[in-house]
Amino acid sequence: MSARMTMSSGLRETLSTAAAGGRIADDDAVIHLPAARSVDLMPIAESLTLEGFGASVTYSRKVFIPLTQLCRDVCHYCTFAKAPRRLAAPYLSADQVRAIVRAGTQAGCKEALFTLGDKPEQRHAAAREALAALGAASTLDYLERMAQLVLEESGLLPHLNPGVMERTNLERLRRVGASMGLMLESASERLCRRGGPHHGSPDKAPAARLATLDAAGELGIAMTTGLLIGIGETRRERIESLLALRKIHERHGNLQELIIQNFRAKAGTKMAGAPEPGLEESLWTLGAARLLFGARMSIQAPPNLQPDGLLDLLRAGVNDWGGISPVTPDHVNPEAPWPHLRDLARATAAAGRHLDERLALVPAFAQSCERWTDAAIGVRVRRLSDARGRARSDAWYCGSGSPIPSRSGGAQVVPTARRVGSSSRLSGILSAARDGRELSEADIVRLFSVDGADLDGVIGAADALRATTVGETVTYVVNRNINYTNICLYHCGFCAFSKGRGSTDLRGPAYNLDLGEIARRTVEAAGAGATEVCLQGGIHPSFTGQTYLDIVAAVKTAVPQMHVHAFSPLEVWHGAATLGLPLAQFLGRLREAGLSTLPGTAAEILDDEIRAIICPDKLRTDQWLEVIRAAHAQGLRTTSTILYGHVERPVHWARHLLRLRALQAETGGISEFVPLGFVHMEAPLWRKGRTRSGPTFREAVLMHAVARLALHPLIKNIQASWVKLGPDGAAACLEAGANDLGGTLMNESITRAAGGVHGQLLDARQLIAIARGLGRPARQRTTLYGRPVGDDRISPVPSTAIRPSMVI
Repeated sequence: MSARMTMSSGLRETLSTAAAGGRIADDDAVIHLPAARSVDLMPIAESLTLEGFGASVTYSRKVFIPLTQLCRDVCHYCTFAKAPRRLAAPYLSADQVRAIVRAGTQAGCKEALFTLGDKPEQRHAAAREALAALGAASTLDYLERMAQLVLEESGLLPHLNPGVMERTNLERLRRVGASMGLMLESASERLCRRGGPHHGSPDKAPAARLATLDAAGELGIAMTTGLLIGIGETRRERIESLLALRKIHERHGNLQELIIQNFRAKAGTKMAGAPEPGLEESLWTLGAARLLFGARMSIQAPPNLQPDGLLDLLRAGVNDWGGISPVTPDHVNPEAPWPHLRDLARATAAAGRHLDERLALVPAFAQSCERWTDAAIGVRVRRLSDARGRARSDAWYCGSGSPIPSRSGGAQVVPTARRVGSSSRLSGILSAARDGRELSEADIVRLFSVDGADLDGVIGAADALRATTVGETVTYVVNRNINYTNICLYHCGFCAFSKGRGSTDLRGPAYNLDLGEIARRTVEAAGAGATEVCLQGGIHPSFTGQTYLDIVAAVKTAVPQMHVHAFSPLEVWHGAATLGLPLAQFLGRLREAGLSTLPGTAAEILDDEIRAIICPDKLRTDQWLEVIRAAHAQGLRTTSTILYGHVERPVHWARHLLRLRALQAETGGISEFVPLGFVHMEAPLWRKGRTRSGPTFREAVLMHAVARLALHPLIKNIQASWVKLGPDGAAACLEAGANDLGGTLMNESITRAAGGVHGQLLDARQLIAIARGLGRPARQRTTLYGRPVGDDRISPVPSTAIRPSMVI
């Protein structure tokens, strides 16, 4: 008779509840789950894990700082705690902590894990004497000081394992720790009785440990916790322990991760001869934990404790390998060295998964660090994070001039033309995109989540779609930017270009070009071969709709044949409002004055949740769309943009793309899509610590690739901005779905004001060289992707052709 046939109806119903994403009731868990086998739990656990985390398996690159190995507890399995006579000193000195942290920094670590015994001064005179010599009132006082040292002298994030604590100490340590850890180990009081592994260890009392976790939840502290299995507990007791933790998590949401750690017998301990739990016990407990906590809980199994069972551990519900140190040993399990990251990545890949680095906070908690960390630590978390809450995967920063990631080693994202292959989970999405069908929000988020072979598959699919849609030719326009004022009424948090009247803060003074200077620059641009001038500026308090009409007239009077590409939707909205005109009427007057097209800037992120943070006084999403829709109705075509890499997440990118696609399906008036990476260096919100440090290179490449797929076939042209990406970054995006390099610009003000270093000009020869470096032809275009008169020539636009101006 099959196992399925012998399974009780109660267990079958319990497993069905979990498989459907439901919550298993406490009584059902206690009664039915102990009778399950690991093979009953693992398929459901793996499915839930993939639902919550996709193919990603995370780890944290850390240093292990054993601040003291003295402890008042006498756990019968522990070799970490030692008697004072066996230690060179009761506590690590500040210089020893510094040395560990410096070695970790050099090795690329981002987490400083402090582990220590519980309240050793209550047991050992040596601890009391050492603390007095250090000028510390307690072990926790010294821990606070050393964590502060890490924050002040490095970029590492402290993760603190200080043991059982009162609320006041939790509050103190929250200011210096990104997260904390306290293993429950077991909720069984039986294990604390005479003969049990926790007898004589007051800090292992389950009620005390649960109270600490509960108080941490009340204080908004992200806690890592879990079970130590195989120390004499029963399966029922493990379920009861997991349920006790679930109760806390359902109350506060503060348990960032569960660790299921298997007991290892160690020589010199009272449990040296105790049997170790087999892999089956780990798999059963992991599966039960996943079913009880659902798809979103991060669940870890230390890979150094069961190195031969990694594939099975992943199938049982693991999505995280925990901290891995390239510098320090595992002081708790010194007999089990950390795996080499390359070996761990290979083992993870063998399960069809991908290894990704995280911070001390797991990704979901890093994304909401304002809830879980002190404000100053939250700044560090944001600056170390990508849009998914993981550790930044490269040292590239938008606009900074930093080199793009190497083709060799690590998780590189430099695309290779015509990459093929992706997992079966992606094939349906890519097929729908190729067919031109609208993708769902979840589909697009999935595309933005890819790594490893799936990343290659998305990039390859986007590049192949580009080739079949617009061909091999790389286009560019010879144009000039004229940013006529940087004085602005609005206070966008991402903008370092905007100044108050007379302001000299940040990069350069406030300015306002007169019509004569605008005309002069237009004539100069025409002389250098430009077919377009792009005009945008701040919302000057004196500007009205007439100002914008006068600017267009000045350009057309100076050079009648010049294409005028001008005015963001915010400027159009402002102009119409100041003249008391409907949008359609004002846009009609601009068209009659000579306006040809509009830039689709000021879009930022078309989601009001994000706009409320980065530009709260700017146009709402519906107002931006209203202006663009009205422009199209007047026969004025527009571009479209996105500003990414600040506070938004991939779901907001998906919503943005879908709103653009819907608008284009309605009007057909968008000529191109231009991803604009956030240049953070001088941005006000970044300086205040409220944003990430721009997109990673992976995110920049993916933005172009996913845009090609999600907007197909409605928006055919995807532009790579050399000002944001640099020439090498732009070239990489041309192999990931982009087909256009934008303009020569001649003058560029906005990105430079934010700290960008890629300059004001790439002339036609330089743009052509980027394309030829990829083996692709290049062609000058008009603003609307036509062929300019005499396009067989190369417009030289030498850097000396444009007179530099100190005000832009």
